[in-house]
Amino acid sequence: MGNGIAQVCAAAGLNVTMLDINDASLKRGMEAIVRNLDRMVAKEKLTASDRDAALARISTGVDYGALRMADLVVEAATENLDLKLKILRQVGGSVGKDAVIATNTSSISITQLGAVLDQPERFIGIHFFNPVPLMALMEVIRGVQTSDATHATTLDFAKKIGKSPITVRNSPGFVVNRVLCPMINEAIFVLQEGLATAEDIDAGMRLGCNHPIGPLALADMIGLDTLLSIMQVLHDEFGDPKYRPAPLLRETVAAGRLGRKSRQGFYNYA
Repeated sequence: MGNGIAQVCAAAGLNVTMLDINDASLKRGMEAIVRNLDRMVAKEKLTASDRDAALARISTGVDYGALRMADLVVEAATENLDLKLKILRQVGGSVGKDAVIATNTSSISITQLGAVLDQPERFIGIHFFNPVPLMALMEVIRGVQTSDATHATTLDFAKKIGKSPITVRNSPGFVVNRVLCPMINEAIFVLQEGLATAEDIDAGMRLGCNHPIGPLALADMIGLDTLLSIMQVLHDEFGDPKYRPAPLLRETVAAGRLGRKSRQGFYNYA
């Protein structure tokens, strides 16, 4: 999601530095941004000059020293606690003392992540939704240590880039995924039990509940590995069996079928 976050920030007029582990990853990220902006130009939602201006605002690199002058840093690694903690320690040692440090996470404790920083009061959760350029919502999650000033700065940032923020308390899954992911997980149980096909399950939820996309197609869009990680966090943190990941979800992930990003999930995208 990092390239999507970079894109919306640059399109809103902010200068952006996008970091990744190597030049190949950065190249893929920039190529995705160019494709997205080109698509917007083709649909006449963006002018070619605005596209070029947005791209000119994005710089890339692998050196955390590039963050020294940043006002706000968003860590957007995958849902892996150890990886996020490692990155945040590096960010904390690289940015200025007044910079806000945020994490884009869909389930991991903001309080726990912020505890690795020397100034946890400037740490906050910012949960973007996928695809970032299209989805208006942003969950803003305060940890125990998050200051009022950090919260206010983050709300201003959300509005500046065209997002509609809601403030939620730090809790596993926060608000949206606390409701959404168990619903998707239950749809996977229904598929696993052979009650209906994936197509019919999704059609039922689209036509019967007015959902714009069915739960299994949405799971493929989110990434089945990400969905599994969220369900594991909910199950571990609450200790409630209603959050247990469906065995079919575990098996599908184990097979490397992660959804759209691997071209195979509950549907085939080849």
